[in-house]
Amino acid sequence: MDDRDSVQQKREERRKRRVRNQIAAYMFLAVLILAAAAGIAAGVDFLTRRQQETEQKEQENQDIIDDMLAEEDQITTPEPTPEPTPEPPTPEERLDEIIDNRISSMPLEDKVAGLFIVTPEAITGAETVIQAGDGTKQALEQYAVGGFIYFKKNIQSEEQLRTMLDNTKLYAKYPLFLAVDEEGGSVARVASSDIGPKVDGAGDIGATGDVQNAYNAGVTIGNTLSGLGFNLDFAPVADLANVEGSIMEGRSYGADAASAAGYVTSMMAGLEGQKVTACLKHFPGIGCTTEDTHEGMVSTDRTAEQFWTEELAVFQAGIDAGANMIMVSHMSVPSLTGSETAEEKIPAVFSETIVTEILRERMKFQGIIITDSLSMAAVSEYYGADEAAIMALLAGCDMLLMPEDFSIAYNGVLEAVRNGNISEERVNDALKRIYRVKYAYMLEELAAQPSES
Repeated sequence: MDDRDSVQQKREERRKRRVRNQIAAYMFLAVLILAAAAGIAAGVDFLTRRQQETEQKEQENQDIIDDMLAEEDQITTPEPTPEPTPEPPTPEERLDEIIDNRISSMPLEDKVAGLFIVTPEAITGAETVIQAGDGTKQALEQYAVGGFIYFKKNIQSEEQLRTMLDNTKLYAKYPLFLAVDEEGGSVARVASSDIGPKVDGAGDIGATGDVQNAYNAGVTIGNTLSGLGFNLDFAPVADLANVEGSIMEGRSYGADAASAAGYVTSMMAGLEGQKVTACLKHFPGIGCTTEDTHEGMVSTDRTAEQFWTEELAVFQAGIDAGANMIMVSHMSVPSLTGSETAEEKIPAVFSETIVTEILRERMKFQGIIITDSLSMAAVSEYYGADEAAIMALLAGCDMLLMPEDFSIAYNGVLEAVRNGNISEERVNDALKRIYRVKYAYMLEELAAQPSES
């Protein structure tokens, strides 16, 4: 082989080697490109999966949040209940507030004195009171009694009587009951003193068969009394004269309960219409006896059933008609109290069974319960003035009428309250009833006033 062939051959080998190198380079480059593409693909795939996982997690979280929100939407959130607008107080509620404030400001001595209705002589020491001057003023400053009762001896003329009552009211620290027994007929302190027109007694009115006559009598008596300054009449008589020789003969509207009830409520309405408080008497009914509690102990053998169907039916009619005051008698009623022996017999006024259980609770009487005169022999011959007053209050009476000795009775009750034998709450309860009647005139005024919202 010549040199030209040798050179050619070397060139060919170099060319082949160069081609091989280029191919190897291309193949390496291709491998690199493939490796890079694989890496990129793997990275993209990884990122895609991470993105998908992230998005899936976010979606799961969002689903949880959506579910929670959905549950909250399903729970009914109660709307706040607006505070109810309080009802404005009624005139009666406003009156009770006035009364409570009045009683809460009273010293105990005045509270106890306010439970008594006495004669003007009982606190002044005078033999006969026909005017209200310094003696009355000083007496009322010491003893703020709840009221006075006047008799014929206290009455000389219309002008004298009106002046005495007007001055008495001026001297009082608290409103007073100014009372009188003015039934008509034989029991008429004012009319028998030739003041105002005379009115027939209950017996004569009942005999007419017309209850309008009882109403007219109440209007006539009430008009006279209110014009003089009285505001309480111990009338009408609600007793039945249902035995021969009854102590209430002539003073009662008769023996029939249904008939008498109509007369009693009619006269009561006539009095109250003239702004004079009526007081039904003598609970539970003393017309079934011929004896007089002024003279000594009186008892009856009438059964409880008889009382409920007759005597008590009349008082119940009065209660249902709006009676404000009822007087309890001193007659002993064993059938109602459960007493069997003479030693156990006590005046009705001291019986919790009669005063509280029967009159207050069973018959639903919410007005003032007042005793008959505690100076009557049926009480004074058996009980001390203080003992009688305390027993009557414990039985459920609210007011004490004419104790035999006011000073002893007053101090006895005061001491009983101080030592806890009578609670002050019991005294306050009685005073509330008393002042609801004394302040009854304020209801119209309160009703006319706008209530505070």
